[in-house]
Amino acid sequence: MPIPPIAPYTMPSPGEVTPNQVSWHLDPTRTALLIHDMQQYFLTAYDTDRDPASTLIANITAIRHRCHELGIPVIYTMQPGNQHPSRRGILADFWGTGMSHGPDTEVIADLRPDDRDIQVTKWRYSAFQRTDLRELLGYYNRDHLMITGVYTHMGCLLSAAEAFMSDVRPFLALDATADFSREEHLMALNYTARRCGAVLSTAEILGELGDAPARAVADPSVSAF
Repeated sequence: MPIPPIAPYTMPSPGEVTPNQVSWHLDPTRTALLIHDMQQYFLTAYDTDRDPASTLIANITAIRHRCHELGIPVIYTMQPGNQHPSRRGILADFWGTGMSHGPDTEVIADLRPDDRDIQVTKWRYSAFQRTDLRELLGYYNRDHLMITGVYTHMGCLLSAAEAFMSDVRPFLALDATADFSREEHLMALNYTARRCGAVLSTAEILGELGDAPARAVADPSVSAF
């Protein structure tokens, strides 16, 4: 079944989100970027010329660009099309058979991954479930994870919670994620700030990354700890 149309809404502002319980700061040598499910299938529910989608896309683009400059690993999750019932499982009870092979599975054109980026096939809400994401973070010596994409209260929130439970510090991007509604978006932000991570705006993320020296590539042979 297709994702129902999502009504435009204004992105939440930092002043609407409960203060972070933790005082974590991003360390570019310990950080990876997760771009979560930014596939055409999920984005067709939005009017991409209006908020939240227009700001979502612009902000992920800006964060990704800075990560490329710094050699920070950029990891995409992408759900496959035509999932066999044995792989789809009870997810089908909520969302049907999912997307088909073809254009729906592609990341939107503005954010299409390139040769520097890592692509992870994703099967459940959390980016850690049935994937090698934890192993990838270990390979690159990363224990900070910036989380961007859709949908904030589903895959983004549960990926943040599972990162926390794996001793990976999640940083949920306040205005580089989007949701079904503003209410659900704020709920996810507030839960993360209170219980499992830090919530940062794109401006705060870029500010924390701004003074870091650029590197050509991430070097997995150098320990970040």
